[in-house]
Amino acid sequence: MWKVKPPLVFPLEGRYRPILESLVPPDPMSQFHLRRGSPEEEFPDLRRNSTWMGQILTPAMYRRQFDRCTHSGVIFDDVIRLGLEEPGDWSGPVSVGCIAGDAQSYILFCDFFDRVIEAYHGHKITSQTPESDFNYDNLKVAGPTTDRSYAVSCEVSVVRGVEDFCFPTHCSRGERRQLLTLARRALQALQEEQQPARLLLLEELNQEQQRELNLNPPSSSQLRTGVARDWPDSRAVWVSKDGNLVVRVNMEDHLRLVSTRDDANIAEAFKCICINLQKLEKSYSELRHPFTWKQQLGWVTSSPANVGTGLRIIVHLKLQHLPKHRRLQDILERLRLRMDRTESPALFSVSNVATFGPSEVELTQLVVDGVKLFIAMETRLEGDRDIDELIPTQK
Repeated sequence: MWKVKPPLVFPLEGRYRPILESLVPPDPMSQFHLRRGSPEEEFPDLRRNSTWMGQILTPAMYRRQFDRCTHSGVIFDDVIRLGLEEPGDWSGPVSVGCIAGDAQSYILFCDFFDRVIEAYHGHKITSQTPESDFNYDNLKVAGPTTDRSYAVSCEVSVVRGVEDFCFPTHCSRGERRQLLTLARRALQALQEEQQPARLLLLEELNQEQQRELNLNPPSSSQLRTGVARDWPDSRAVWVSKDGNLVVRVNMEDHLRLVSTRDDANIAEAFKCICINLQKLEKSYSELRHPFTWKQQLGWVTSSPANVGTGLRIIVHLKLQHLPKHRRLQDILERLRLRMDRTESPALFSVSNVATFGPSEVELTQLVVDGVKLFIAMETRLEGDRDIDELIPTQK
């Protein structure tokens, strides 16, 4: 298991020190007059916390972040609040347990965020800019991406934050309405080719229409962390003419592009995302509000689980034998994938774990290859044959 060992020195914090000193006034917390105790008195109880936040945060680290505050008012307790309210379960996947209130949080609290990101994604942060590859032709696909007798559907999505705006957990009502106005203008770049697509306000949709668009009510986590504040004010969804592309505005993040296909054609869904994301990126840049980017991290949004590419590929597979195999967890860890149950007992969703490190094409290739391997394993198990020789080495 990946073990977190606090380093003796803090090179990442040292690298950002000139930035911190220039951006943050001395003791910024003094202007809020909060009734707080000392860092030792305020340090949270993490004994039963299974998140990466709970495993990484130490009293010394907490003390260093304690008096820091971003320009929009995000303090460190806002960052770790998610992990304290949802401490996780030792038997399930380890969550990040933290959330950023704005883009500056990743710089100001880099001592903490960098280690959480490295632990969750299994990739070291360096001074090099993360690789990005939206050339869908680089995807190596020989024939159909999936076997239709096993693959039911697929979904490729990507999240983006917009520069100069707080993330949803810390976003004001006015900011959210400005983001909706920006989205109306930026989506015109897609509107011209996707007629008669249009932007639908969530408050104008009834429950049946929301179900058809796979729009779920806010989760308890979103309500507690403030993501769903003032719901459904200024939340909207843009749907393409053929229904294969949906753009969600002001929901879990500033923007989420989702391409869903019932034929489980991952390559086509990925192509749809690449083409339309780049059009939107150009539109937002022309509006002088580009997507939020950090040199060492790539694209950043509210959750550290989505930094880097913000890309998520999900494939729904019909499996009977593989989910029961004794070495399933080992296989998933080697492939850097996760498998979750759905409401249907024989249907499982397979998706990538990390979004930071590999490029967009590499992440998609990882899922394509993994799904093909799972189908090959399931076929062997159906014939009572062994799959040990198909188990890959560590990715």
